[in-house]
Amino acid sequence: MIKKNLTKEFQLASRQMKMPEKSESEPEDNFSQRKRPELGRYLLQVDRQTKGSYQTVETAESAGLAIKKEYPILHVTIYDSVECTSTALATPPA
Repeated sequence: MIKKNLTKEFQLASRQMKMPEKSESEPEDNFSQRKRPELGRYLLQVDRQTKGSYQTVETAESAGLAIKKEYPILHVTIYDSVECTSTALATPPA
């Protein structure tokens, strides 16, 4: 019995990869989902998830009361990041 060499050579068409051009503009600030930038002292938290940050407690309370008025079952708090205290908001009277 005679053994035949059954190997075949395959040649793929060459393809050039196109890389996107690098721009020399300012780099964008990419923030991960785990840590968002904190811009204000007071953080508005809804069900223990931070939804926004505010410079004053009054603006944080007004935003929190608007959420609490629309969805009274949610647990809305304002966290003071400097003093590390948290204040729960009650449902506003109708």
